[in-house]
Amino acid sequence: MELRNHLKQFVVLILMIFCSSYNLKAQTTTPELIGYWHNWNDPNAPSIPLNQIDSRYTFVDIAFAVPEVGTDYKMEFVPDQFTTVTFISHVQALQSQGKKVIISIGGAATHVSLDNISERDTFIATMGNILATYGFDGIDIDLEGSSVSVTGGTISTPVDAKIINLIEAIKQIMGNYYTTNNKKLLLTMAPETAFVQGGMSAYGGIWGAYLPIIHALRDSIDILHVQLYNSGSMYGIDGNIYTQGTSDFIVAMTEAVIQGFNTSGGAFIGLPANKVAIGLPACPSAAGGGYTDTTSVKNAIQYLRGLGPKPGIYTLQLIGGYPSLRGMMTWSINWDAVSTCATTFEYANTFESIFGITSSTHEMNQAISVEVFPNPVSDFLTIATDIDLCSIKITNILGEVIQDPIPFNQTISIPTNEWTSGIYFIIITNRHHVMVKKIMVVQ
Repeated sequence: MELRNHLKQFVVLILMIFCSSYNLKAQTTTPELIGYWHNWNDPNAPSIPLNQIDSRYTFVDIAFAVPEVGTDYKMEFVPDQFTTVTFISHVQALQSQGKKVIISIGGAATHVSLDNISERDTFIATMGNILATYGFDGIDIDLEGSSVSVTGGTISTPVDAKIINLIEAIKQIMGNYYTTNNKKLLLTMAPETAFVQGGMSAYGGIWGAYLPIIHALRDSIDILHVQLYNSGSMYGIDGNIYTQGTSDFIVAMTEAVIQGFNTSGGAFIGLPANKVAIGLPACPSAAGGGYTDTTSVKNAIQYLRGLGPKPGIYTLQLIGGYPSLRGMMTWSINWDAVSTCATTFEYANTFESIFGITSSTHEMNQAISVEVFPNPVSDFLTIATDIDLCSIKITNILGEVIQDPIPFNQTISIPTNEWTSGIYFIIITNRHHVMVKKIMVVQ
């Protein structure tokens, strides 16, 4: 009995340390709907004024900043369909709603290569000018083709000048931005699967070529949304091959970047789930391949989040999935808006059906109360919160699901008398938040 009392005191101390260090703003994950916006008019996916895009998009990636003619490093951005003054006013209108407006670098039709220090410094200066002129919140790296390739080295020690220079350039741009604006520059990436998961097949050329960049900038990356389209088939971390356009492909490719994997260039250490979003085309015409029907998308993401059954043959390595998965990205907002490709705003509708409507601001400072008691517990656990319409899931310390997700509204009591003694995690999810509490069961 004395040992049990000491154990209770020890566990209560652990919980106090855990809860007192818990910062809601830092730990809360806001599901994001990320979309690319064309800086040109495509008759099949017409230009849309920024201030008139669907309000469910929380990150708007402007496509693209490109090199000036005759260079592959001196960057420029000029609004194609609007005057500079009008475009800037539209950016500011989105930002006033809590949206983030990002300038994307490159694109499929553009070659960017920083082959030496001089080109690196020009890239830094010209990207800095673009950020200052338009007031963008961040940058997105969307380099394709031969813009990024590896000829040797490893993921942790690249040897290619254009990769080393790109990494250093991004670090410097972010440092300059912080010095000027006293806030972090957002950083997102949209590599194709060959450049990331393709590293499991080979490490050379474009295969795995983004991995050194992701690795070097992992602490700065806000969201990685690999393009799960125009891909063909890829290996999953289970050693099987999966084909684009399926639930299995979404699940396998997503878990690969979270769990990490081995390559001939060394091990790639995965990213946290709250830095990973699902990148898919808005409709069949938006990409050459990889469009996935809405049911398959929803089934895949619900399984990834631990909120639904396995939709195919791929089995997640982490039992219970990844509740803090960051959201969804699409190419593109323009394609999502047209009725001739699919149902108007099909992608935004799918996002809403999975994640719900997200908050209009990314700075959620409001006080949110979640009580889990008693702790330690032996018979019944009570969870009380002022958040409506939650879902609760419970896992043990190994990540095994003890209680499948169940909905509740503010208060719920759960019998624990048949649980074995040990540490458990209470994962409380609603459309705006993912919160985790730790408890101890003593029998």
